Amino acid sequence: MGQIVAAVRGRATYGQEDWLIMVTADHGHTDAGGHGGSTWSERQTFVIANGGGLPAGSVRHDVRMVDLAPTAIAHLGLAIDPAWNLDGSPIGTLVPDAFDALRPQLTGPVDETGTAAGTIGFTHTPPSGWSVDNSAMGTGGVTEWRGWAFTTDEFWTRTQRDQYRELNVRSPNVFAVADSDEWSDKSFTGGYDSTLVSPEYPVAGLSTVPVSFTTYYQQEGGQTAQVLAVWDGGAPVVVKSYSAETNGRQTLALAVPAGASRLRLRFRYTGSNNWYWVLDNVRVG
Repeated sequence: MGQIVAAVRGRATYGQEDWLIMVTADHGHTDAGGHGGSTWSERQTFVIANGGGLPAGSVRHDVRMVDLAPTAIAHLGLAIDPAWNLDGSPIGTLVPDAFDALRPQLTGPVDETGTAAGTIGFTHTPPSGWSVDNSAMGTGGVTEWRGWAFTTDEFWTRTQRDQYRELNVRSPNVFAVADSDEWSDKSFTGGYDSTLVSPEYPVAGLSTVPVSFTTYYQQEGGQTAQVLAVWDGGAPVVVKSYSAETNGRQTLALAVPAGASRLRLRFRYTGSNNWYWVLDNVRVG
């Protein structure tokens, strides 16, 4: 690598050029040797980058393998067409969200046996302005997944292999998850019914307000997943519901009722030993 970088910097026109050098591998490896499976070690690899306006010496938790291709495309000055439906985004455009701020307070497993002791990666404490309504939630179950939790890819996907959690490639760093499947792995009573509640957003004077979020939803049985809007503290109104697998960025254009000045979002998931719903990067306005 030193020889390659030296050759690049030795170009006569280097001072007028803008180089981005990225080093990575297409997969990780097992300690015993081999790859191709769904274990954490096989799905992980490194990304070392230099140039392209990326800050030197930074270690990041928000960059995933799917971000490399968009980063290269953007560096070449090419416009990324939304119709390509790329999983990742250029590294330079990644912006932390409220969930990412929770990383310092993540803790290790309590009841979860699939995630190794010492793996840091979950909390039930929401970020400032957010809350979780578990008033209709059953009792017992696996502590980590009782109601909406905030977690990481490493912690969550290690709970149980080959149940499609590995496909949650669009949620970097810390994300929110409601997982009735993992919750029910310990004795419980009642059903899974938990609602993630957003802060209030000002909407006065607007006729419509854009709402976007990244979601990964796996449908099974009688579970439900709903996005509800609450205008000025009124009754929740369903603005989106899911009944089939969905994985990607969602964008809603909500019509603002006449005279409304405040909007709060509620993400309600119900189930009973069904699958799960992941949310990340919620943006309003």
